Amino acid sequence: MRLDIITLFPRMVSSFFEESILKRAQNKQLVEVHFHDLHDYSQNNYGSVDDYAYGGGAGMVIGIEPVALCIEGLQKERKYDEIIYTAPDGELLGQGRANRLSMLDNIMILCGHYKGIDERIREHFITLELSIGDYVLTGGELAAAVISDSVIRLIPGVLSDETSALSDSFQNNLISPPVYTRPVDFRGWKVPDILLSGNHAKIDQWRYDQSIERTKQRRPNLLDKE
Repeated sequence: MRLDIITLFPRMVSSFFEESILKRAQNKQLVEVHFHDLHDYSQNNYGSVDDYAYGGGAGMVIGIEPVALCIEGLQKERKYDEIIYTAPDGELLGQGRANRLSMLDNIMILCGHYKGIDERIREHFITLELSIGDYVLTGGELAAAVISDSVIRLIPGVLSDETSALSDSFQNNLISPPVYTRPVDFRGWKVPDILLSGNHAKIDQWRYDQSIERTKQRRPNLLDKE
């Protein structure tokens, strides 16, 4: 997979990809991540890419020209399966969407900033708008990192145990069951006996029952989904 992230602040997001699983995925050549500074596509002598909104109002708007130049330049090099815009009013990112994105080859992510982007960018270039929650951030860089992490970890070979991702919370619309490790007894707080029994069929059933119960208690809305 190749990820191209368009941003006003490349260093704000690039450091996120330099550690842990995301770094190992790149070292294994399972994913390429490229960052594009929107300032490099500025059409004025000041290197700015934003301007005042027509009609007045507070806040600056990212202009269409630098974004169009960047996107179209990348499109000349390869075909993109999705061009994503990180928008607070976009589709709420869920596990199902992450699963589908993980099967694509080329993804572009445009990070929003300021008051937003010229609406014509959304109308003519963007194929998918994603939000990570009903709140507003300073910019879309954190959202781009969250989207990327949720997708990259699902690519076969990224996780050392590929079955691990299949048992994550929200796969099959269930929250993960509780997990334990050594010691068996800490201050009288003990690991459930069933997990020490060696009976894998009963352990699997216990974990499933715990997932159902936790989902009912913490995220009952998930049980209404198919």
